[in-house]
Amino acid sequence: MKKNWLLLSVIFAVMFVLAACNNEGKEAAKTGDGNKDKPTETETNKEDTTAYPMEVTNEGDVIKGGTLKVALVTDTPFKGVFIPELSDDAYDSSIMDYAKNEIFELDGDFLIKDTGIAKLEVDKDNKKAKITIQGDVKWSDGKPLIAEDLIYPYEIIGHPDYDGKRYDGDFQNIVGAQEYHDGKAKTISGIKKIDEKSIEITFKKVSPAIYSVGDGLWGYAAPKHQLESIPVKDALIASDAVRKNPVTLGAFKIDKIVNGESVQLVANEHYFKGKPKLDKVVIEVVPSSSIGEALKTGKYDIADHYPTNQYDSIKDLSNIAIVSRPEMSYSYLGFKVGKYDKANRKNIFDEKSKMNDVNLRQAVGYAMDIESVGERFYQGLRVRANSLIPPVFASYYDGTLEGYHYDPEKAKELLDKAGYKDVDGDGIREDKDGKKFTIRLAAMSGSDTDEAIAQYYLQNWKDVGLNVELTTGRLIEFNSFYDKVEADDPEIDMYMAAWKTGTNPSPSGLYGEDAEFNMSRFVSADLTEMLENIDSEDAMDPKIRSKAFRTWQEYMSKTATTMPMYFRTELVPVNKRVKNYNIDYANETKSELQTIELTADAPVK
Repeated sequence: MKKNWLLLSVIFAVMFVLAACNNEGKEAAKTGDGNKDKPTETETNKEDTTAYPMEVTNEGDVIKGGTLKVALVTDTPFKGVFIPELSDDAYDSSIMDYAKNEIFELDGDFLIKDTGIAKLEVDKDNKKAKITIQGDVKWSDGKPLIAEDLIYPYEIIGHPDYDGKRYDGDFQNIVGAQEYHDGKAKTISGIKKIDEKSIEITFKKVSPAIYSVGDGLWGYAAPKHQLESIPVKDALIASDAVRKNPVTLGAFKIDKIVNGESVQLVANEHYFKGKPKLDKVVIEVVPSSSIGEALKTGKYDIADHYPTNQYDSIKDLSNIAIVSRPEMSYSYLGFKVGKYDKANRKNIFDEKSKMNDVNLRQAVGYAMDIESVGERFYQGLRVRANSLIPPVFASYYDGTLEGYHYDPEKAKELLDKAGYKDVDGDGIREDKDGKKFTIRLAAMSGSDTDEAIAQYYLQNWKDVGLNVELTTGRLIEFNSFYDKVEADDPEIDMYMAAWKTGTNPSPSGLYGEDAEFNMSRFVSADLTEMLENIDSEDAMDPKIRSKAFRTWQEYMSKTATTMPMYFRTELVPVNKRVKNYNIDYANETKSELQTIELTADAPVK
């Protein structure tokens, strides 16, 4: 898992120090109380997918080597930014999972343990951390991993010309990071090389977040010998070192790339846990409309980001096994209430924005029949979310929150209270001044049911008198969608999106004043204080931190500038020739890619 937040499609999909995947979390994730006005889509029986295992135990004698064939299920080309300091979407990340530069390994509670490439030692009293490379680790090109490679990612993110999203308040917790970014210093004073295998980082504060790759700690190395001659501004993100031939630390290394379409990886003979048993991994983009048939005919071994609204098409296939787990992701509805100031790298809240009316936002939420959509379109694999922390993270999830269940009468009461009334008797409410009122919604395209789901919600809102129209008049392709949302396109009043989270429990990276990922642009003094309390030194006490998380969740629920929609169950179809595949967060062998083996030369049909 990762520290960094990743943009995610609402169709395929939601940081924390907590007990993952326990029964309490699973039971909470299954709740949902909607049974009114079901969508007219053909009904399907709800399946108990929690009964599926988290690992594949297929039988059979193994072959030597072989090629694992992976389908990356998406209806848009992948961007192909293969460096975590610059990448921000889940599809590139899924590709890089096979060749990632992660230096830490995490346990079942998402805490750094001592079995990874690097070991972390924290000196809380002096606000320092020591990171030490364990053993003779090499890059995929055979060059040794050295201390400079641990420092270089910080120099990329903190660079004055850096234009990515990782330079935020969390990163500025490193002593000297802001001075370096502002061009007032040539180095980050708080980061020092101790010897060829270790570095020391000094922080302004140390909180519990540091143990799950927070407080500004970065969980990746970067090959300085390959990257240092490439200017950070514009050139780095477009370079062959990022796009075509990145030098990596993972079990596999990139061999061939067809831009936006496919990636071939080969076994990394220098992998620190030993050369993988597979020869190759081939990852291909597959449209959601054809993935079911592709699995049935044995074209692929694994489907990554499998669309849960197509569960029925694979549940009875005899040539695959299905593994599942609660997702560390959530879908949400965001309301635009401000702008992002790029020059000063901070969000500016606009009290006069169209959607800055808490009664209006809450009414939008109560009007949505999320319960029925989750049950009927997603066969119960998505349920109505009540919080911005998924229940899989049980230590901080607040199961007592009511959230916004389907209650159209309450929505009407709130709209009446706020002054949005039907003045001319056409069934559609005007604004507080009696003028025509239209809300513009940005939503992503994806599977073939997306249009039906979007239209169902539009009808939900019309039923309470709100005229909601799609931005551009249609659903928007994944990359274009996020380009518009991040740019604060004036044609967007609210938007449906999703986050794939990392291991850091702090929500400051998504909701802080200086967080570019805070795409609703909501900022308040109370919110800032709550975020600081979550990552304060006092929060080293688990009880204090847990209370701070719950206070924040209650505040965000009441304010409703970002409204959780779904919690998710992830499905991964795996062909029956694959052995040693495990997705359990708490399993010590999870992501041990070098151990995967095959029992046949081609996927079973």
